[in-house]
Amino acid sequence: MNTRNVLTTIFLLLILVSCKEKKKEQTVITETTMSDYYTEPYRPQFHFSPEEKWMNDPNGMVYHKGIYHLFYQYYPEDIVWGPMHWGHATSKDLVHWEHKPIALYPDEHGLIFSGSAVVDFANTSGFGTAENPPLVAIFTYHLMDGETTGRKDFQTQGIAYSLDNGDTWTKFEGNPVIGNDGMKDFRDPKVFWDNKNQQWVMSLVAGDHLQIWGSGDLREWSKLSEFGKDKGAHGGVWECPDLFPLKIEGSEEQKWVLLISINPGAPNGGSGTQYFIGDFDGEKFTTEQTENKWLDWGTDNYAGVIYNNEPNNDKIFIGWMSNWEYARDTPTSTWRSAMTVPRKLTLHKIGDDFNLFNYPVKNLESIIDKKNKKEIALVGGTSEVIPFDGLNQAEVKFHTSAENFQLKLSNNLDEAVLLTMFGAEQQFFLDRTNSGKVDFQEDFAGVQIMPVAQLPEGEYEVRLLIDNSSIEIFINEGQYVMTTQLFPNEEYSDITVVNLGDSEISLKDFQISEIERIW
Repeated sequence: MNTRNVLTTIFLLLILVSCKEKKKEQTVITETTMSDYYTEPYRPQFHFSPEEKWMNDPNGMVYHKGIYHLFYQYYPEDIVWGPMHWGHATSKDLVHWEHKPIALYPDEHGLIFSGSAVVDFANTSGFGTAENPPLVAIFTYHLMDGETTGRKDFQTQGIAYSLDNGDTWTKFEGNPVIGNDGMKDFRDPKVFWDNKNQQWVMSLVAGDHLQIWGSGDLREWSKLSEFGKDKGAHGGVWECPDLFPLKIEGSEEQKWVLLISINPGAPNGGSGTQYFIGDFDGEKFTTEQTENKWLDWGTDNYAGVIYNNEPNNDKIFIGWMSNWEYARDTPTSTWRSAMTVPRKLTLHKIGDDFNLFNYPVKNLESIIDKKNKKEIALVGGTSEVIPFDGLNQAEVKFHTSAENFQLKLSNNLDEAVLLTMFGAEQQFFLDRTNSGKVDFQEDFAGVQIMPVAQLPEGEYEVRLLIDNSSIEIFINEGQYVMTTQLFPNEEYSDITVVNLGDSEISLKDFQISEIERIW
């Protein structure tokens, strides 16, 4: 081999070694990058949150061709609220999510506020074909120039369509499809197909009440009726309505459910979601309900609605896990806000009263690593501490008939969140006063109260879903629910069970299970 060939061989070997080293370096960098993904302080591990920047209301929730679409209010420039877009994510199981490009951007008509999406199977809109029916999004335009100049007609309703299952969207050239005659708060259209009356029905909030609109083609709309000026809670503006039928569990009887979010005016301050049970005749919604009913008694479940076109006709709900009183101030960086876990809504009749339950979808079980069950028995006035590493990403579940007990989730810094059942008073308390970071906003700390007057006699289930910055509490399989954010300075590591009564109590099938991260 001549000198030139030897040098060439050495040169090629050096290149090969260099390439292997670079590949190894790239692998290390990739692994490091992936290990850092979604690991910021307080980042939810099994709840949906955007990769970065600000998020609020869920929008456009629709199922089509095996895909669950989750659109959401999104500001891609900062972690505080700003000019609204529709962010987009998809899932095949409502557990694992894939981030998609921004779906809708502001235009000359305004910012893109909340709304809904439908599958136009009959192609009533004419945007698609019988073979390829369009997805149609219906949303509120918010014209900032109109608001800042003092006009009251700055919110109108627009539509857009997609022929590739939500990947790309085209706005209707005839937007807006519903104008504004001078209503300051006129927004959040939720649309469904009313098969009985062969029409599209839109629920639309107008300040302190609901308007119901009808259409044959999603383009031309006429107002059908109004509801709510003299019904329900009115401590703030009505938002994010949803109207849908639901059978009463254990019967063939059907009622109509109306969800209305309100801000402020929720029972524990700030934002919350109330509901009404009644009837809808294709034009008007009516109810005999006289008391205010709340879907979730915690401070951090707002603006939630259900999926359109859900298989098996289930009603699957997702809410924004925050509260407008402090949403802009929570101690996160990179991103801000998360969604609740998806929940199935069911309607139950207890005595003469209708109750809307909400409980995590069964698919969530696929990421819960079930552990051994035990029984905890405590005589009056005693307690038991159960240590558990990874408590900030866990499920706690048990059955009990106890009337007076407390669960204390705590860490080595003596920070704790207290969950207290006082059966005699028929109340459940959540105290996050000393839960960790609470002073970033004056309304965050405090005690939240939930009435539990209709718990069944005998045993009932208590289930907690704990993520890095939240806890969701489901009592009696979703009859009573509280959702709240928590920001401990160190992970919770112990659960203390306290018997607050005089007689012995038992917590059966007590189980703490790890929940896998979805990212």
